[in-house]
Amino acid sequence: MGQNLDELFDVVDESDRVTGQLARREVHRRKLRHRAVHLLVANRAGQVFLHQRSMQKDLFPGVWDSSAAGHVGAGEDYDGTAVRELEEEIGCRPVQPPQRLFKIEAREETGQEFVWVYRVEAEGPFVLQADEIERGDWFTVAEIDRWIAERPQELAPAFLFIWPRARPWFTVAAR
Repeated sequence: MGQNLDELFDVVDESDRVTGQLARREVHRRKLRHRAVHLLVANRAGQVFLHQRSMQKDLFPGVWDSSAAGHVGAGEDYDGTAVRELEEEIGCRPVQPPQRLFKIEAREETGQEFVWVYRVEAEGPFVLQADEIERGDWFTVAEIDRWIAERPQELAPAFLFIWPRARPWFTVAAR
């Protein structure tokens, strides 16, 4: 099926205030500021679930990314989008709401997206949405660090930017 390139996004200014709405294809083509969420799911063993993006994605098909991620649709808010993306992409309904970790300003590495990054505790198993995800798996912090050092081209640019900032929340001491 692929993605709906006509899906409406809120276009935002440099302070993340809504200035209008445009279709996904236009927002991405014109590199306009918009909003997204990234969720990192951790299990009791201290592993983080990552997914390989579908080959149908309009941006960065086939690379590995956060557990779940998605755009904030027109009129939506970050927290509601986080819950929706978890359920839609990996079929996850956590016991606790996603925990906000930090917000990233819109920048080239995120595709001009303001991004709220969340941590989620869950064990799986997950039901992966085929239109969004090729496959997923659990990785230790050390495995992710090594992957980034040795084969960064296999990972989404936004994840490469997010991981060093999110990493402290995924060490055993931080739990």
